[in-house]
Amino acid sequence: MSDLSAAERRELYELLKIREQRARENTLAGYAPYPKQREFHAKGHDRERLFLAGNQLGKTWAGAYEVAMHLTGRYPDWWTGRRWGHGISVMAGSESTELTRGGVQRLLVGRPEDESQWGTGTIPRECIVSTSRRQGVANAIDSVVVKHVSGETSVLQLKSYDQGRSKWQADTVDLVWFDEEPPEALYFEGLTRTNATSGSVFVTFTPLLGMSSVVKRFLLDKPAGTSVTSMTIDDAPHYTDEQRAAIIAQYPDHERDARARGIPMLGSGRVFPVSEEAIKISPFQIPAYWPRICGLDFGWDHPTAAAWLAWDRDTDAVYLYDAYRAKEQPVVMHAAAIRQRADWIPVAWPHDGLQHDKGSGEQLAKQYRDQGVSMLSARTTFEDGSNGVEAGIAMMLTRMQAKTLRVFSHLDDWFSEFRMYHRKDGRLVKLDDDLISATRYGLMSLRHARTQLETEIRPSRRAPLPVVSFNVLDPMAGY
Repeated sequence: MSDLSAAERRELYELLKIREQRARENTLAGYAPYPKQREFHAKGHDRERLFLAGNQLGKTWAGAYEVAMHLTGRYPDWWTGRRWGHGISVMAGSESTELTRGGVQRLLVGRPEDESQWGTGTIPRECIVSTSRRQGVANAIDSVVVKHVSGETSVLQLKSYDQGRSKWQADTVDLVWFDEEPPEALYFEGLTRTNATSGSVFVTFTPLLGMSSVVKRFLLDKPAGTSVTSMTIDDAPHYTDEQRAAIIAQYPDHERDARARGIPMLGSGRVFPVSEEAIKISPFQIPAYWPRICGLDFGWDHPTAAAWLAWDRDTDAVYLYDAYRAKEQPVVMHAAAIRQRADWIPVAWPHDGLQHDKGSGEQLAKQYRDQGVSMLSARTTFEDGSNGVEAGIAMMLTRMQAKTLRVFSHLDDWFSEFRMYHRKDGRLVKLDDDLISATRYGLMSLRHARTQLETEIRPSRRAPLPVVSFNVLDPMAGY
């Protein structure tokens, strides 16, 4: 700079101002999503999507950038989600006109109170053809016409839930974005608007309303064509560890899971009212002298699940270090996945294993045994012969509270079940509990856990291993 003349410095300053202004007017070009945001975008081929996340983690920004891409047809090279090659019609909104203006409109178009800033949101200024204002609300936009790369135009309509169902009924659209959780009737009205176009609906919110009907649709009912992306404060790299701890501490206890981790507020309905931090632990190499056991939960339309446990006998601490979950697969595939982890580890199984297959007439447990899985000789029970589910859950909760049950932090599927495991009217909701059940069977059978050396001294009576061509990814390879 010191070598530049005064005129050259002024010219450089003006050029930098122009570059900054152009960047503000085309933020879409610089969008670099976090991994969880990219995961959400990649699921865009699904008819219905839910981005479930804590507060201030980037879920609404992800929605705004995706809507801008679809409106303009400007997709980045890394994009793997759905694309529209023509101008489309989009409806987007939030709980009230004011919240839509301050949230969805601000992110898509720019600061509502300063019209000179319209075009500094996720929709590039050069793509905004025109806007129309909503009557009766200062600075609120009703619709935006957007230039699409195809030469056509797209139309964005901004709505609010407090307008009522009738305002969401008039049009057939390609895409609907609900920012914050909508009432069930409004959600289905939005979904209906996309039927004729084979369009899409997505929702971005923090689940402060608990297990509502919309949350239940995605997390429990799971109809075909739906998908969920969950993002916690740990998935947001714009916070340091110290900032995360401070943010979590500022929330009331009963809201922490929802606001920081996107876990629906289940209150007293949660089966395990324990924080994830209390049981989560970074993966480490399991000592060879710690005995291990695997718990297996059978399934077909719901997943078959297996959970591998290692037991530190000296401290009575149990570590869940690996997990497997897959549905609608034959026994041979599940057996191969279990054997590949380690074929010497004993496998605990529930009473379903005594049931006979209608085709072969063989017991399910025997089918696994015939595939070379080290199935225990009898079904899972406590040492006194009982097998009550509530007793097993109480045992798990006691260990969690005493920190003698720890779970390796990479087991996302297990933690997903842990967060949602709940009761309704005092009764367990037996949905999405496959890995939890497998863990329970393993803990109930902990007395049967063995080291590899112990299994070699006491060889099993397994059938010879069948030849199976199969490959699964073992996240703990080498452990």
